[in-house]
This record gives sequence, C-alpha cells and structure tokens, in this order.
Amino acid sequence: MGCDASVLLDGPNSEKESIANKNSLRGFEVIDAAKKQLEAACPGTVSCADILAFAARDSSYKVGKINYNVQAGRRDGRVSIKDEALANLPSPFVGVKELIKNFARKGMSVDEMVTLSGAHSIGIAHCATFANRLYPQNKQQNLPIDPEYERMLKSICPPEALTNGTGVANPANFDVITPNRLDNRYYMALKSKKGLLVSDQTLMSNPKTAKMVNFNARYGRMWGKKFADAMVHMGTLDVLTGRKGEIRKNCHWVN
Repeated sequence: MGCDASVLLDGPNSEKESIANKNSLRGFEVIDAAKKQLEAACPGTVSCADILAFAARDSSYKVGKINYNVQAGRRDGRVSIKDEALANLPSPFVGVKELIKNFARKGMSVDEMVTLSGAHSIGIAHCATFANRLYPQNKQQNLPIDPEYERMLKSICPPEALTNGTGVANPANFDVITPNRLDNRYYMALKSKKGLLVSDQTLMSNPKTAKMVNFNARYGRMWGKKFADAMVHMGTLDVLTGRKGEIRKNCHWVN
C-alpha cells in the first residue's frame, strides 16, 4: 500500500534490492509519471506514499472492479533498508501458522490475511519462489499439488533452472505470469490443489483458513467487499502524517 513509500527509494541497500522485491516489483515508471504531473500542477502537495495508495485503489478497480475510498495525507519516509523488507513482508515459503503471526504483528486478522492473499490471482512469480512446491525441502513444504499443474510448473522450472548447473541459486530467469484479473478464482485454485506458492496452498492445511478459502471461493462478491475493507485497513498501517517525514519532490530520492 505504500506506507511511507520507502520501497521507491533507490540505493544499494534499499528495499528495492531485497530478495523479496528485486526483479519482481514493476511499474515504477507509472508512479514517476503521476508524480511528475502532480508536481507540475501542485508542487510539494501529494506524497509518493499517497500516489502508491491511489495506484493500488485504481488497479483494484481496473482489474477486478473492486472500488474503495482511500484517505490521503500520508508523508514519505527518508529511510529505506534492505533487510526490513524481509522482516515485514510475508514469505512465500512459510506455512499458515507463520502467516497468521506475521499479519497479527501488524494488527490484521486471520480473515484479512486470507482475503488479501486473493491478490495473488494476478502478478508474476519467479521460479525460485515456487520451486519448493515442486521440490520440497521439508514436510511443511510438502503440500498437495494437482499432478497436471505440477507437470506444467516443472516444465517451466526444472531443477537445473534453479542453479543453471552452477550450484548457485538463480531466482529470476523463469516466470509464471498469472491472468491479469483480480477475482476469487484464486480460492478455487487452492481447492483444486493449484496454489502456486507454499504460502498459498498452506491456507488449505488449516481448518480455520480452509473454511475461509471455501467461503471466498463460493461468494466472490462478498470476497470483493472484504478485500476492499482489508485494503483500506492496510492503508492505515505504519503511515507517517503531520510533520513526520516529508513530501518528496522525486520518489526515488529524499529531498
């Protein structure tokens, strides 16, 4: 949602360089274009953090017809630390218990966690983020998978793709691009054992979250309403307001 737009800052140790973000975050040019127009019309008024929040709202409507109001008034942070991305973003490799804990630390409920996971119906996943679904390293990662879906993924991500024969992990060469549509089909996929990430399919391994998955799969419109509410809630977390932070002139650099 942006929080304080720290992910937009450039630098060798910035959040952009974290393994959780590098080679996966895209669309910075859209934010830059919006910022340029806003600075020309009303300099020093609209923060990069607000632009990110507005972009998330508009994208939700464009690809899913999900509409919600966004509060403005966020300010931009002055610090971006690579390691903080891993500490704060949910990992694609963890099980449902860890996901619940991660969201709880941010004051978000289990239902909000399951609801927001539906955003995985769109986007790009690199081979290294879902390889543990195909070649599990431990029992926690050994979740059920549809055989045909498994064969398709292995054709994209064979074992040698992970290292290129060098023994060194190569996370960015093989992608799975999901359909450009934000809807509840994500939950139907989980019921069919076609969750791409361990952190997706794990939602079916817990009775409480599995019940939520089944509900969202059945009631798409109600899921959309819950998604909107969860996005609004998430947009209030860890923001800077008042005299804290600044309004950057350029989203890539502090003033």
